[in-house]
Amino acid sequence: MASAFRRKIFRLKPEATYSVAARIFMVYQAVMKPDAQSSAPADGAYQGSPGAFSEGAARALLGQDTRLLSCATLEQTFGAVASGRARRAVIPIENTLAGSIHKSYDLLSQHDLVIVGETIRHIDHALIALPGTSLADVRRVMSHPMALAQCEAFFRQHPEIQPVSVFDTAGALETIIRERLRDAAAIASERAAEIYQGSVLLKGIQDFPENYTRFQLLAPASERVRVEHADKTTLVIRVKNVPGALVRMLRPFADRELDLAKIESRPIPSAPFEYLFYLDVLARADDPVMAGALADVRTETVSMRVLGSYRRSTPPQA
Repeated sequence: MASAFRRKIFRLKPEATYSVAARIFMVYQAVMKPDAQSSAPADGAYQGSPGAFSEGAARALLGQDTRLLSCATLEQTFGAVASGRARRAVIPIENTLAGSIHKSYDLLSQHDLVIVGETIRHIDHALIALPGTSLADVRRVMSHPMALAQCEAFFRQHPEIQPVSVFDTAGALETIIRERLRDAAAIASERAAEIYQGSVLLKGIQDFPENYTRFQLLAPASERVRVEHADKTTLVIRVKNVPGALVRMLRPFADRELDLAKIESRPIPSAPFEYLFYLDVLARADDPVMAGALADVRTETVSMRVLGSYRRSTPPQA
């Protein structure tokens, strides 16, 4: 039965979308992995299969021996914490080559979870295939859409190879090995190659060596987790739809010389052409200076929510 589900996912036509593959895998996971539904909650949930970059981030944040729950989609990852199947969630939020992970931002505003930590991981993509497969044999490369976007130069250099979006980097390789697909390869980590016994055809195929992804650690807001030595706060704000609203939202931070590390806007589905703004501010929410800024922001906006104060991470040495 497992093979039948896998064939449905990965033998879709090349134009099949990521969402179709993910929905099919969700059914597979529910049927074939009942242990994921056990009453004892996992320490953390992440999107992808073992060997995925998100799994590495989860172990970096929670410990190498932590018990993890793999999920087919980011929606499932958030839902695992909301339902109590996992105590924490680890999500990718931003990549230095492909940009922000918009789905993660949207889900942050939709769930009652808060950010309690982050880590920045170096992402080194390898091209991995079934042992005995050569690069000349490969006609399609499967991976997560963000991984494909980080390797655009490879596809320009090899126009005969078609990129195929699937739900996960490591999961793509797992299926290639299981199904013995000799015309396919996966973009995934070298650790995934070790786990699934794949053959590494090429290393470091991302467009630039300096390729980093920032991951966030999420906890239920009801736990009221206080992070020691927090120096970064993420906010989500909705401004009034009037001239100068964005300037008035930002002025309280500028007046107090608070450093804004990032601003991201996302559309509000129920209000066409209106936006939520996500801000990363380098201060903790209960710092007196920051608290004064937040009080002023509340008077100038429709709504403001503190998504968490946590310790800032810095890029590791590649």
